[in-house]
Amino acid sequence: MRLIVKEHPKVIDPSELLRPEPEFAQKSISKFRDYTIDENDPLKEQVRYTYRLMHKNQTVDFVKKCHNNWLEFDHASMTVREALEKLNDLVDESDPDNDLPNIVHAFQTAERARVEFPEHDWLHLTGLIHDLGKIMAFYGEPQWAVVGDTFVVGCKWTENIVYRDESFNENPDGNNPKYNTKYGMYSPNTGLENLMMSWGHDEYMYRVLKHNNSALPEQALNIIRYHSFYPWHTSNDYEHLMKPEDDETKQWVLRFNRYDLYTKSSIIPDLDALWPYYQSLIDKYIPGIIEW
Repeated sequence: MRLIVKEHPKVIDPSELLRPEPEFAQKSISKFRDYTIDENDPLKEQVRYTYRLMHKNQTVDFVKKCHNNWLEFDHASMTVREALEKLNDLVDESDPDNDLPNIVHAFQTAERARVEFPEHDWLHLTGLIHDLGKIMAFYGEPQWAVVGDTFVVGCKWTENIVYRDESFNENPDGNNPKYNTKYGMYSPNTGLENLMMSWGHDEYMYRVLKHNNSALPEQALNIIRYHSFYPWHTSNDYEHLMKPEDDETKQWVLRFNRYDLYTKSSIIPDLDALWPYYQSLIDKYIPGIIEW
């Protein structure tokens, strides 16, 4: 389903680090990430419905099943460019800020990172591929298990998850004493890498890159793995589960989020002109045909 453009959103991210530069904010900062409820707004209702399904179905057992299914990497074999071109046909049903194909957003994000950090070519490529795990939607995975903000499964859902108050009512983990407490199945300060995240494109793309021996640095892999983990990186939830070294990952993710969130606009980059540069980065860091 293709989304229509929404008007008059008002909820903003609280971190000053996330504020966009004026030349890259094609709409007011106050108009990003609005998840207020308006039953008369079809886009808002589409977004809310996607999250309702996500929060109902994303249990520990469901995530384990997704690991068993997707981490065999036997769904497709293709180059990174071929995977990116598939995103021409995907519009994210959880995104209140964008109704363009994901490949456009990929180049918007990459180019913003390139302007700010011209010396970090790995960061440019990270921007280009950060949402590439969404190709799961073409191989049978519903969008509620592909897109949207992520959260930790196996412990109490935190207060800053989108639609937290209404959308988890039917999730059986909420009645399971192994999973419904502050720490749930985890130990204090276990560390970010030891948490089981709700299943989506972040975790999948991270695993794809590890499986295919990508040469991208660890910062890039962590950005991809946690860029949708808004309750943690923007609202500071889950600090009781973090280790001190996780703060460096958070700072990289926050920096990256300026390119990811605030470059969403109707201005479309010249993809044909940009391909040679980005193909050179693909050849450097993730060459050839890879397993998905």
